[in-house]
Amino acid sequence: MKLTQSRLKKLLDYDPETGIFLWKISVGSNVQRGDDAGYTREDGYIQIRTGGKHYLAHRLAWLHYYGYFPENDLDHIDRIRIHNWIKNLRETTRQCNIRNTGNFSHNTSGVKGVSFAKCDQKWRSRIRIGDKNHHLGLFEDFTEAVAHRLTAEQCESWENCDSSSPAFKFMQKYLS
Repeated sequence: MKLTQSRLKKLLDYDPETGIFLWKISVGSNVQRGDDAGYTREDGYIQIRTGGKHYLAHRLAWLHYYGYFPENDLDHIDRIRIHNWIKNLRETTRQCNIRNTGNFSHNTSGVKGVSFAKCDQKWRSRIRIGDKNHHLGLFEDFTEAVAHRLTAEQCESWENCDSSSPAFKFMQKYLS
């Protein structure tokens, strides 16, 4: 049976300000009315089981608030997977959702797509678009490498995906 907004609202209360779900009904001996719904998975997302199916809480939040499951991905704007308040969620494409990730742990420059090329003793700037990596150039100056990365992001309309891009943040600080 397909989960609808009406059915969901009979089962769970959702607070759009906090993102928290509470059970409106008791379910067996394990779940009592008023209990927090769901659990945090190993990957950091909250999952709720109802009707024999598992749902991600952020997708249920969207259904509860807007009345439909999103066709595309849902992105946590602040990148924190348990923050399911409605203003922190946005419907987006898979590509855009992937862009809204932080730096990898091995990143030492602090800016995605910018690294120091030891063999050239210069800063390398690059960007991945679709399945292809694009080399944007080698630069003496770190700021110039970041500026080229940000320009490439903006040419791809990434500013709508990731306004918290490390390149964007760096240039904001640099220019102020």
